[in-house]
Amino acid sequence: MLKSASTHSILPQQRRRAEDVPRKAAGLHLIGDLYGCANNPQLMTDAAYLEEFCKKAVADAGLTTVGSLFHSFGEGEGVTGVVVLAESHLSLHTWPEDGYVTLDVYVCSYACDNTSKAENLFKTMMIAFDSEDPHLHRVVRA
Repeated sequence: MLKSASTHSILPQQRRRAEDVPRKAAGLHLIGDLYGCANNPQLMTDAAYLEEFCKKAVADAGLTTVGSLFHSFGEGEGVTGVVVLAESHLSLHTWPEDGYVTLDVYVCSYACDNTSKAENLFKTMMIAFDSEDPHLHRVVRA
């Protein structure tokens, strides 16, 4: 006969409030909703090209790629992709039919401050997509 575990032994004794938890890995999350991106169709529709561009941009920013996955939704269609970083990630999604891109750069700063590296990567991506109407958000995560 199986014994059931007591919920008391599974659940934590009490919840800790966020402000009571020591933070070691503050991070920076840069988010962009990029409208009016029509100047570089290859970035918008070619998964292999976009992946190589992103990996080079990551390296140029001084960040470390540990893996990547990019998927095309068909000839001339959008792309979704992610570059997994030792420091966190770069992700993006393109809608060429709407000239729209979502861009997400997140880095942790556990061993060193990666803020400027994240900002440089984000700037490189912004320049490449040449958005006519960027909506940008900056979230400090700690």
